[in-house]
Order: sequence, then structure tokens, then C-alpha cells
Amino acid sequence: MFGTRKLGKTSSQRKALLRQQVTDLLQYGKLETTFTRAKEVQPIVEKMITLGKKGGLANYRRALSYITKEDVANKLFKEVAPGYAQRNGGYTRVTRTGPRRGDAAEMAVIELV
Repeated sequence: MFGTRKLGKTSSQRKALLRQQVTDLLQYGKLETTFTRAKEVQPIVEKMITLGKKGGLANYRRALSYITKEDVANKLFKEVAPGYAQRNGGYTRVTRTGPRRGDAAEMAVIELV
């Protein structure tokens, strides 16, 4: 069950952080962040890709209400989601990359498969 980690932030800060990271991951295809943040972003991105696979105006508006950039939502529905048409889930991969130099936080790379 996702959404249970507080990530040391208030609920509004946490929501803004996750929205931005989902947008960046869909825009660039890859994102380097801490492992716990990557595990929180993963199911949200999977749901956005599922909305893109379903298509339709209602699903586009649902995705656009979460994604912060309209061109990223267009990219999701026109390029990213059709690439996963034959795949049933598992659109992202989280790979641990080791501790961060400053505070030894466990870092990870989350990417679209």
C-alpha cells in the first residue's frame, strides 16, 4: 500500500514533491532520488501510465489534474502509454545506487522500463 511514508514533510509538501517527481519521471524517463521516495513515486507513475493506456478525455483530465505540465500529459498519452500496450503493469524499475556522500541516504534510480 503506497502513501504511508511521510518522508519528513507535511501533507501538502509531500503531495507537491510527489507530483513534481512523477512529472519529471514521465518527462525524462529517468530520475535519481532517495530509495524511499522512489518507492513512493513508483505506484503513482504506474497508475498514470494505466490512465494513458485507457485513453479518453476523462482519463486525460484525471492525469492532468496530477501531472504539473500539460506537454508531459500529452507525451504520456501519445508516446509513453502506447509503448506499453502489450504489457500488464511493471512499467518502472527501481535500482539502488548506494549511499549519498553528504548524509549517507540510500540513493536509487527509478526509470521507465
